[in-house]
Amino acid sequence: MVSAMVCRSAVLGAVTLSLLAVPAQAAPLTAAKGRAATALPAPDTEGLAAVLRSVVAKGAPGAMARIDDGTRVYPLAQGVADRATRRALTTADRFRVGSVTKTFSAVVLLQLVDEHRLALDAPVNRYLPGLLPDDRITVRHVLSHRSGLYDYTDDLFASSVAGFEAVRNKVFTYRQLVDLSLKKPRTNAPGAAYSYSNTNFVVAGLLIEKLTGHSVRTEYENRIFKPLKLDDTFYVHPDTTIPGQHANGYLTADRAGDQPVDATDQTVSWAQSAGAIISSARDLDTFYSALVRGKLTSAARLAEMERFTRVNATTSYGLGLRRRDLSCGISVYGHTGAVQGYYTYAFTTKDGTRSLTALANASNNSDVLNTLATSLEPAFCGKQQSARSAPAPIEREDVAPAAPREQ
Repeated sequence: MVSAMVCRSAVLGAVTLSLLAVPAQAAPLTAAKGRAATALPAPDTEGLAAVLRSVVAKGAPGAMARIDDGTRVYPLAQGVADRATRRALTTADRFRVGSVTKTFSAVVLLQLVDEHRLALDAPVNRYLPGLLPDDRITVRHVLSHRSGLYDYTDDLFASSVAGFEAVRNKVFTYRQLVDLSLKKPRTNAPGAAYSYSNTNFVVAGLLIEKLTGHSVRTEYENRIFKPLKLDDTFYVHPDTTIPGQHANGYLTADRAGDQPVDATDQTVSWAQSAGAIISSARDLDTFYSALVRGKLTSAARLAEMERFTRVNATTSYGLGLRRRDLSCGISVYGHTGAVQGYYTYAFTTKDGTRSLTALANASNNSDVLNTLATSLEPAFCGKQQSARSAPAPIEREDVAPAAPREQ
């Protein structure tokens, strides 16, 4: 049975979802210098709760969302974190964030640009000699998915469950993953077109480790996790477990009628700097708000992140950062994440004054994915707009990209 909660308390049974506004622990956020505060309507918590109920109805064991507008926190959840114990999902649960990791990796590299240790328009091969077959591929091309490097995960997960079971405990090196990509022709010439590829952010991880002499874990921790006090955020690769209280993740079976696979424990070695971070809704809200307010990079580097290439009618991509344009005219900034067992949406306003993180603990289910995408409208556009908003575009799983089975 679907369960409801406010903050950490959750009671199983037929109860109504509480939509209480909880005072945030931190002081109200202020807009970054030079960024006007966005006049936002109040969040449509009833509409957001309906989205979460629909996500569960379409096959996810649980779904949750946390809105933080700097003065109030709106925590909502439905369903269970664990199908075996039936423990209710809460917004305090940790989870695997998938491609949201890409923004963290991009931030580290842009900090290295600020430190004059890296140039965005320099060839990747200047720093990693002989890695790539084309000296025209630049750091900027990699971070903006315009390198033309083939996405090796298309082959690894052509069969979603069998592909996952083959790699869930495997440990890859970065160069092994790049080699998987280079076995296939490139998708386009460097800089010619946007083509999403996890290979790009594997290269980003190699750059981080080569330029700093440290692991990506050390750089994430010292540059982002610790300064922002992201106490729920970890990079544990190649360990397989999620520390502390967490949501179990469930990979929908490839064959209709088969039971979902508990995918919680895995190395995520097939993704690493492209998708292996663990976090919480609170920490992701904090991270994206801090990023757009200029707390992690210089203003010049943030402007580079926000030089967007149009992907489709509602989505643009910068450097490890997505922009989504909503029906009410508001644009939000962040990233989506898909890793076996988890779908994540984490976005904030231009000035960082309202942030949303939404999670479903399921994957390989297109109905769940496309329904979770609709959480942005009630969170940022309010009741009137979200009630009449157009259907969300069809989403693509951007880390584990096997074609999701229709449910």
